[in-house]
Amino acid sequence: MSAFLAWISTLPALAQIPLVLLAFFAVIALLIFFLEIAPRSGRKFTIIRAAACVLIPGLVFLALGSVLWAAVAATLFGALFFYLDYRSKQGAGYLFQLVGFLSPAIFLLGIGLIYPTIQTTIQAFMNSRGTRFVGLENFIWIFTQDTGIRTVLNTFVWVLIVPAVSTIFGLAYAVFIDKSRGEKVFKVLVFMPMAISFVGASIIWRFVYAVRPAGQEQIGLLNQVVVWMGGEPVSWLSNSPWNTFFLIVVLIWIQTGFAMVILSAAIKGVPAEQLEAAELDGTNPWQSFINVTVPGIRSSLVVVLTTISIASLKVFDIVRTMTAGANETSVIANEMYSQWQGFEVGRSAAFAVVLFVMVLPIVVYNARQIKKQREIR
Repeated sequence: MSAFLAWISTLPALAQIPLVLLAFFAVIALLIFFLEIAPRSGRKFTIIRAAACVLIPGLVFLALGSVLWAAVAATLFGALFFYLDYRSKQGAGYLFQLVGFLSPAIFLLGIGLIYPTIQTTIQAFMNSRGTRFVGLENFIWIFTQDTGIRTVLNTFVWVLIVPAVSTIFGLAYAVFIDKSRGEKVFKVLVFMPMAISFVGASIIWRFVYAVRPAGQEQIGLLNQVVVWMGGEPVSWLSNSPWNTFFLIVVLIWIQTGFAMVILSAAIKGVPAEQLEAAELDGTNPWQSFINVTVPGIRSSLVVVLTTISIASLKVFDIVRTMTAGANETSVIANEMYSQWQGFEVGRSAAFAVVLFVMVLPIVVYNARQIKKQREIR
């Protein structure tokens, strides 16, 4: 592949375009042939599948520069796969087609998720240069140093406050504007922060929190209001621990729109018959909301809470842009980057493993809830 691209680069620009397009369409045609045509029944197609299973793995390994024994092993593995495909109960060609469709996604997951996860986990137990096994030393450092403990606690504060407040605000807003005259406009206004990147939102809020010495003209909106009210300018992002809460406000501002949109759609899906029946039973609006609406949107609430929780655990852009972790505002993702930037690869990987362990229960819980919903349906 690299040789082909190098050869393409030596050609004139106008000649490169048709050749690249031709190569692209050739690959697409080959995929269609193997995924749609080769799985058909018949002796001719069986021979095609056998040749593909045996030759393709070996040729791929040779093209990647692997040693001969690796190519032979891949060829034998392909032959075994053809045998399993030929004897499959679903019919010859079923496994061939299944693996053909899944292999690109599996390959991308392997190189983009599984391999980095394994490599990072191994590095977490190595020294800063990755040359010596140090056991749990990096994790002990995290949970015995003031910086590490503060970082983990800050992350817990983010994940406890942001999902709860964002969901409450988003749900309240969705309920109050439901079926109102300007519903679409109100939704757009609240959802707009979701269209801004975390870095962009952080820059906006840095101007809101900006501070200048007393007596000078304030460029920060919040400090200007304080001065108008007769107070002194406050360095909002320097005073610990309140500066962490001022950073949390930014993520709440962003995620409230997400919660509002999802929950508003869920509320509209609650059967009107149930609401009418509750009204006939003499329930007031609050009782109807608690006993009818909330149970009807429970699955959406779980999705919103878990999604925002994961975003809170992984928050990096806001902290990095606004304070860079100074004044005891660092979180795990930011500290992971800071340690890596300081050539402490082992500690950086240890922070990554801690973050992974914290995210994993939320992901598992979300997956189980989705599975339960499918079983109910």
